[in-house]
Amino acid sequence: MRTGTRHEATGNSAKLQVFAFTLCALLFALGFSAEAQQAKKIPRIGVLQATNAPFQHEALLQGLREFGYAEGKNIVIEYRSADGQLARLPELAAELVRLKVDVIVAASNPAIIALKKATQTIPIVMTVVADPVGAGFIASLARPGGNITGLTNIAEQLSGKRLELLKEINPKIARVAVFRNPTIPTHAVLWKETQDASQALGLKVLPLDIRAPDEIERAFGAMVKKRAEALIVLPQPVTTSNQQQIVELAAKNRLPAMYPFADDVDAGGLMAYGPSRADLWRRGAVYVDKILKGRKPEDLPVEQPTKFEFLINLKTAKALNLTIPQSVLFRADKVIK
Repeated sequence: MRTGTRHEATGNSAKLQVFAFTLCALLFALGFSAEAQQAKKIPRIGVLQATNAPFQHEALLQGLREFGYAEGKNIVIEYRSADGQLARLPELAAELVRLKVDVIVAASNPAIIALKKATQTIPIVMTVVADPVGAGFIASLARPGGNITGLTNIAEQLSGKRLELLKEINPKIARVAVFRNPTIPTHAVLWKETQDASQALGLKVLPLDIRAPDEIERAFGAMVKKRAEALIVLPQPVTTSNQQQIVELAAKNRLPAMYPFADDVDAGGLMAYGPSRADLWRRGAVYVDKILKGRKPEDLPVEQPTKFEFLINLKTAKALNLTIPQSVLFRADKVIK
C-alpha cells in the first residue's frame, strides 16, 4: 500500500513538473508574442514636403505630443523633402510607400499629386493645400472619399484683404503686379478673386507668370516696364523655395510687396497676410491620431483655416520710405522693428 502511494506521489510529481514546464513555456511564448506585437504597433508616419521647413516639423510634433506621441519612443517619423525640386516628389512619394508607413502628412498641391499617384490605400493627411476639391484630391470638404483628408489653406476673401492692405499703406498705388503660376489649378481661382477685389478697390492687377526659378528675375524686369507700383506673391513652391531672391529684388526695385506667409516677413518682406502654416501642421496631428486609432480618411471632413496672421516689417517699410498708418499697425499680429 505504501509502495503504491509512493509511486503515485512520484507520478504526480512528474506530472506537476511537466505542467510547470509547459506553463512556463506557454507564458514565455505569450510574453514573446506580446513583445513582438508591441514592437509592430509602433506607428510609422511619413512626411513629404515640396520645400524644407523645420518649423512645420516642430508644429506637427507639438500637435502629436498633445496626443501622447513622442518621436523615437512610440512613433517613428520618416521625413522627405524635395527642397524646391518638384520633379523629385514622385520619387520621394514612392519611397514613403515602399517603407509601408501607416499615414503620410504632406504640404503643397504638387506633393499631394505625387502621393495620389503613388498610393490609393495609405491614408494621406493634407496640411497646407489649396482648393483640394478643384484639384481633384477629394470629392468634397464634408465627405472627402478615398484615402485623402486634412486641411486646406484656402479661405474666402484672402485675395481681397491682401489688396486692401496694400492700398491702405499706400493709397496712391494704381497698378499691382501678381506673381502666379498657370500650371497650378488653384491659382486660376486666386487670380479671379484678385481681379474681382481689384475692381472694387479701383486697382489694376498685372499677371506675371512664374513656373520656374529662372523666371523670377525676368518677372521683375517686366514689372518695371509695366510700371507696377506694388506686388502680391501667390503661394507656390517656386516662390517659397526662392523666397530670399524675391525679397531682395522687391527691395532693389523699391516695390512694397504682400506675401502669403509669416516667414516671408521674417526674411525681410514688407507684409504678409494668410493662414498660419504652423497652426495647420499642428492641427494635422488631430487627423493622424484619428487615423492611427482606426478612423478612415474618407469619413473625416476637411477643415479650413481658423488662424490667420498679419505681419509687418517696419525695417523694410523705412527702407521704402513708407509710413505705415497706426490703424494698420494696430491690426498686425506681429511687427518687426
